[in-house]
Amino acid sequence: MTKASVADAPVVARKTGGTPPARLSLIPGSNPRTFWIYLVPGLALLTLIIVVPLIWNIYLTFTDYRGIKPPEWVGLENWVKLAGDTTFWTSFSNSIAMIVAMVVVPTLLGLVLAAMLFDLIGKKFGGKIASFLRATYYLPQILPGVVAAIVIGWILRPQNGALNQVLEGVGLGGLAQNWLGNPDTALPSIMVIMIWVQLGYPIVIFMAALQRVDPELYEAAELDGANWIQRFRAITVSIIRPEIFVVTLTCTIAALKVFGPIYTLTGGGPGTSTIVPAYYAYSEFFQSQQVGYGATIATALTIVIAAVSVVFLMAQTRLERQEEER
Repeated sequence: MTKASVADAPVVARKTGGTPPARLSLIPGSNPRTFWIYLVPGLALLTLIIVVPLIWNIYLTFTDYRGIKPPEWVGLENWVKLAGDTTFWTSFSNSIAMIVAMVVVPTLLGLVLAAMLFDLIGKKFGGKIASFLRATYYLPQILPGVVAAIVIGWILRPQNGALNQVLEGVGLGGLAQNWLGNPDTALPSIMVIMIWVQLGYPIVIFMAALQRVDPELYEAAELDGANWIQRFRAITVSIIRPEIFVVTLTCTIAALKVFGPIYTLTGGGPGTSTIVPAYYAYSEFFQSQQVGYGATIATALTIVIAAVSVVFLMAQTRLERQEEER
């Protein structure tokens, strides 16, 4: 059947009183109604890896299970315990600090740095210099977590760590201390580390988004007398707003479920000064062997992440509708 005959099919059907024939697949000899077969492997993996463990984890929240004997049904006992658990609420308050370190600061800094690399450095020194700097910022993202933790642990070591040695070398030895072993400095130290690790991600996303910005917009604004800050606010932020939502959402989810740096650097200590929900769930699962209670913490974290995702998506949809109505 030619393209003309396919286009004329509805007209022929109306004249003959019949129904228009089904549109043929672009693949010769294939049935357009069998597309669902290609979804079976993905659905099977989703069921085995996500759905079944999720259902099992939710079931464990209502049991007393230590991994050896069969689970014993206890109803809402784990949830009642969770509501009054000060360590759990401390872990979530530390998650707010992680959101500041992994979402707020990297997104704002990444937005400014990406705009500078694209609008200033790229124009003055060329695209190769901007690409090199972008790759430099992104390097911590591709480092293995264990390697990064070893390097950072060496830098922050209390006796002969690089940071304390530098402070002593410049005459500020009084500021040297056990950065990860002091409850007052452990969480801020982790926050600085996470800013360093996370900064490259928004820079790469924002610079990719800026590629679709018409350079003539910047040139016209510059001819009208707009400085860099005015161009940044009026052009950059408004055009790449969808990417800002994406970065904010993905980084927030990453901050809520952060685990690796806490596990390798502090183990949630000293005390509970750096504990986060993901590590708390791990410690209850594997260290305290309170599997039912660990599952409750993990389920509560899942609920929070799902709620945050829904709120972000609703806010983005509402903002897009408002822009379309203008």
